[in-house]
Amino acid sequence: MIYEGKAITVKEIEGGIAQLNFDLQGESVNKFNRLTIEELGAATDALKAQKNLKGLVVTSSKDSFIVGADITEFTDLFAGSEEDLVANNLRANEVFNAVEDLPFPTVTAINGIALGGGFEMCLATDYRVMDKKAKVGLPEVKLGIFPGFGGTVRLSRLVGVDNAVEWICGGTENRADAALKVGAVDAVVESDKLVDAAIAIINQCNEGKLDNQARREEKKGKIKLNAMESMMAFEISKAFVGGKAGKNYPAPVEAIKVMQKHASMTRDKAIEVEAKGFAKMAKTNVAACLVGLFLNDQALKKKASAWEKEAAKVDLAAVLGAGIMGGGVAYQSALKGTPIIMKDINQDGIKLGLDEAKKLLAKRVSKGKMDANKMADVLNSITPTLNYGDFKNVDLVVEAVVENPKVKDAVLRETEDAVREDAILTSNTSTISINLLAKNLKRPENFCGMHFFNPVHMMPLVEVIRGEKTSDRAIATTVAYAKAMGKTPIVVNDCPGFLVNRVLFPYFGGFAGLVRDGADFQKIDKVMEKFGWPMGPAYLLDVVGMDTAKHANEVMAEGFPDRMKDENKSAIDVMFENKRYGQKNNVGFYKYETDKRGKPKKVVDEETYKLIEPVVQGKKDFEEEDIIARMMIPLCLETVRCLEDGIVEDPADADMGLIYGIGFPPFRGGALRYIDDMGVDKFVELADKYADLGPLYHPTEKLREMAKTGKKFFG
Repeated sequence: MIYEGKAITVKEIEGGIAQLNFDLQGESVNKFNRLTIEELGAATDALKAQKNLKGLVVTSSKDSFIVGADITEFTDLFAGSEEDLVANNLRANEVFNAVEDLPFPTVTAINGIALGGGFEMCLATDYRVMDKKAKVGLPEVKLGIFPGFGGTVRLSRLVGVDNAVEWICGGTENRADAALKVGAVDAVVESDKLVDAAIAIINQCNEGKLDNQARREEKKGKIKLNAMESMMAFEISKAFVGGKAGKNYPAPVEAIKVMQKHASMTRDKAIEVEAKGFAKMAKTNVAACLVGLFLNDQALKKKASAWEKEAAKVDLAAVLGAGIMGGGVAYQSALKGTPIIMKDINQDGIKLGLDEAKKLLAKRVSKGKMDANKMADVLNSITPTLNYGDFKNVDLVVEAVVENPKVKDAVLRETEDAVREDAILTSNTSTISINLLAKNLKRPENFCGMHFFNPVHMMPLVEVIRGEKTSDRAIATTVAYAKAMGKTPIVVNDCPGFLVNRVLFPYFGGFAGLVRDGADFQKIDKVMEKFGWPMGPAYLLDVVGMDTAKHANEVMAEGFPDRMKDENKSAIDVMFENKRYGQKNNVGFYKYETDKRGKPKKVVDEETYKLIEPVVQGKKDFEEEDIIARMMIPLCLETVRCLEDGIVEDPADADMGLIYGIGFPPFRGGALRYIDDMGVDKFVELADKYADLGPLYHPTEKLREMAKTGKKFFG
């Protein structure tokens, strides 16, 4: 044994070739934490001290090579000064450089996943061989940063500027064929041939058939472009990437600037430029929010895994009510491997549901994501029916009929009689109380909410709603099924609107108030999109549907009359009364025409202004800050109330629910982190400036207490 640590071992395997193996003890995956970097340095020193070595193969004993840096260490790390961050990166880079400078040929055998720091480790060796099923990439921009262990330097020299920009700024995970095509890896083989292929390359180097020194010098040298070519490549990239990423995500463009700056430098100087750029990004609020999001997401996954241990098995599911929603649920379930029965009361409903599934599958086939055989398998996993014949074999039912308590009650009771006593019943309601729906059930302990968001195949969130009598087994089984469908489940307690809609409707209330006070709805949309929302509130209402919004608003007003009941007629009411339901009938606040790709395109409709005139009190040009405050305060305060009322377990659940459920701007981290970043005291102060607008703008007593004592939602 040449070296033995807790993350790395080095031994000689054959003919003077050493194997450096990553196997981080006590962890299911390899990651670059402080320990691993220290041990890599020590292992490299041990390798340098060996006299007769002819080469090195780098491997991993885990299912994946290395998944990246240990993000749990980022919070402490990023809290330091920029100088400390630069010094830290340069220390780590000394280790990677030492690997690159070893006095013999080096090859990495990439199995599973090599991402971020894991792929930067691969780039430090002379050659890379890759398992056919493996994936490689540098996804750091998704955390508001960019590669800091030499990734921008080595990749840009290895695969060229255009490819490096695409990989680094897109944060993509790349399959073996794509990696081979651009030259990021040198060979692709079956997993059991990885080490043999690596050894073969080392032997070819030692026989003079391959020149690993020339390869090394290329990676350590300057980018091979003249001044004009370099300027063109980088300036075009900055314009294109800047347009795509937008001002709210600075890391992609900053990565290009850094590559441009170090293009004419050799390795050691170039790495100093990268380290400074990395530190600058690591200190941004965007990075803090996106790292926080990643950690919240990990916490959510941990909770879901804990529930999974208590779950009953779901081998067969059923959805009640075919339609678009039912078809979406059936598609998602079948696609991810759980066969499903789709029941409706008439053949038209069944056709609509099957057509929805077929349309989504055909799209996957046309994009090359599946073949026709696989499509047929998925469709065959959906069994359409008009009766309850096969329901005795069903483990879990999703009721997705119209949003009407009487209809849902009748359907749920009927279904309860048709299924086994241990089957779980769930309701895909967006607003109706689970306790209310459980009232007439014989086994309320087997019932909970399972609220999908539209469109089902695209929206990651599922709210799993616990009623007063819901058992842990029902929650656990529903969470596990949501996870099996590829969704992110969040467990919430019952109340009108649950978490997401309860928080969304005060935001719509803020919008209605602004329009009433003379703000132009188009300007509100533009301001909120600039703030980071995927669409402004008027556009979002058109997408949700004015009839759906009107119904949900009535449920909220009844549940929280003190702040959500408004006796005045709003612009939303006007749209509803004039049957302007939004995209579903091509006219709402905007008109909708079909674009070349067959998608609805919004166009301005002057008629809207005439219709809402009676509910608007004069025209007023609001400042952007004013619009943001009036929109965001009600949303943030309702999120605070959901936490205080125990609707969600902790701040992470609340923020992730809003990001996954309604597209809250990820770079802002969620409503509670937004309050934290402003300062709880400053947020309360801001809300008090708008107190005359009514209870939607009044902070809770607990929040005032937090403001006084300097407490935050996130540590």
